[in-house]
Amino acid sequence: MQFGFLLEQVVNGLVLGGYYLLIALGLSLIFSVGGVVNLAHGAFYALGAYASVELTKYLGFGPAVVISPLAVALLGILFERFILRRFYTADPILSLLVTFGLAMVAEQAIRIIWGAAPLSASMPPAFRGSIILGDFLFSRYRVMLLAVVAVVLLGVWLLLHKTSFGRVVRAGIQRPDMVAALGIRLQPYMTAIVMLGVGMAAMGGAFFAPITIVHPAMGAEIITVAFVVVVIGGLGSFWGVVIAALLVGVVRGITIHFLPAAGEASIYVLMFLVLLVRPRGLLGERIEKFE
Repeated sequence: MQFGFLLEQVVNGLVLGGYYLLIALGLSLIFSVGGVVNLAHGAFYALGAYASVELTKYLGFGPAVVISPLAVALLGILFERFILRRFYTADPILSLLVTFGLAMVAEQAIRIIWGAAPLSASMPPAFRGSIILGDFLFSRYRVMLLAVVAVVLLGVWLLLHKTSFGRVVRAGIQRPDMVAALGIRLQPYMTAIVMLGVGMAAMGGAFFAPITIVHPAMGAEIITVAFVVVVIGGLGSFWGVVIAALLVGVVRGITIHFLPAAGEASIYVLMFLVLLVRPRGLLGERIEKFE
C-alpha cells in the first residue's frame, strides 16, 4: 500500500510537471529568441483559466479549452506588436520592468471583471472518477491531462525540429547574426513564437482550472515556478526545460508525500543543487542576443 501510494505521488508529480511545462516552455522560447524577460507570462495563463471558466458556462468544457487558448494566442499578437517589439535590442531589465507592470495591470483587470473571490471550474462528467489498477488509484482527469501535455509536447517538438519554421527559430536562438546575414527577418518568427508561448500558457490555465484554484493572483504564483524550471533546464534547450519541468513536479510530489510543509521549498533546493553543479542548467546552451 505504501509503494502504491508513493507511485501515485510520482504520477501526480508528472501531472504537475506537465502543468509547469506548458508555461515554462513558452517562457523559455520567448526569452531564447527575443532576449525578453516576460514577467507577464503568468497573466496569460490566468486569462486562459478565466476565459475557459466563462466559456464553459455557455459552450461546455470541450469548446472552452480550445477557444480560450486560441483567443489568448491572438491577444499575444497585440502584446508582441505593441510591447515586446520595443525591447528586443534593449537592456533585458527594461523588458522585465515593463512586463512586471503589465502583469500587475492584468491582475487588477481580472479583479475588476471577475471579482477577487476564487472561481470554481467544473470537471467534465466523462473524466470524473478514478482508474484503479491493483493498489494504484489515479484520477481519470489527470490521465487525460498527461495525454494532452504529451500531444502538445510532441507537436511543439515536430514544429521546432521538422519544419523550416523550426530551423529558423533554432538558428535564431544560437546564431542570430548568421540568420540576419542570410537576409531572414526574425520579426515574423518572433510574433509566431509569442503566440505559441502565450497560447500554451493559456492552455495550461484552461485544462488545469478544474484541479487548481482560479483566482486573480494565480499568474503571479505560477511565474516564479516557471522561471525556476527554465533556470534548471537551461536557456535555449527544449529538452532541458522538459526534463526540468517533470523533475520539479516529481520532486515536489514526493516531498509533499514525506514532508508536506517542505513541498514548495523543495523546488528551490533542487534549483540550488543543479546550479551548484552546472551553472548553465541541465542542458543549457550559449545564447546570443537577438538583433
